[in-house]
Amino acid sequence: MVTTLMSCGKKYKVEGVTSVSRLDGKMLFIKVVSGDQLVNIDSAEVIHGYFRMQGSVDSVVLASLYMDDECIMPFVLEEGNINIEIDNVGISIKGTPLNNNFNKFIEDKTVIDDMAYDVEREESRMIMDGVDLNTVQAEIDRQRASVCKRMDSLVKTFIQDNYENVLGPGVFIMIGNSLPYPFMTPLMEDIVNEAPDIFKNNYLIRNYITLAEEYKDRALN
Repeated sequence: MVTTLMSCGKKYKVEGVTSVSRLDGKMLFIKVVSGDQLVNIDSAEVIHGYFRMQGSVDSVVLASLYMDDECIMPFVLEEGNINIEIDNVGISIKGTPLNNNFNKFIEDKTVIDDMAYDVEREESRMIMDGVDLNTVQAEIDRQRASVCKRMDSLVKTFIQDNYENVLGPGVFIMIGNSLPYPFMTPLMEDIVNEAPDIFKNNYLIRNYITLAEEYKDRALN
């Protein structure tokens, strides 16, 4: 199904394959933000592990692939052939320039997420081995800080490299949405302070900053 958001613009084709059996027979939807709502702009049924959608876009947009109300993965809806692979390990979305870029970022982020998980396992191992607790805390704090620094560097560099396309604002908002409430972390403040006007004036960025300021004012009063 294609709504009026789609018109005679740049053509896209989404071709997907999945080995996840529970997806067979399910409907997948492409959704985009329109105002303060998520709008379905395309859909397809998974048949024998395959699905396909195609249409046109007036401009490049950050979309999400959904199954019912479950977001499977954000991706960039842009001109070209977009290839999606879903298995029990994860999801890859490639084939167009911005999606290739975004997929590499997700892969790099997953590596650092795994490092963070390994740090927690190392803490448990050291305690089980009877290492002095002060020594454990000092070492684990050092490792956590190192992993956090790598993650911050990855995120900041990626957003800066994509200030002027949909990926920069999109990933920034994903960071904000992962927080318990609208809040500008030091990393987010650095990203905004160093950003060009095209990023600062993006309506998603302006809206988030406004919400963060309003929440801060309420917390102080």
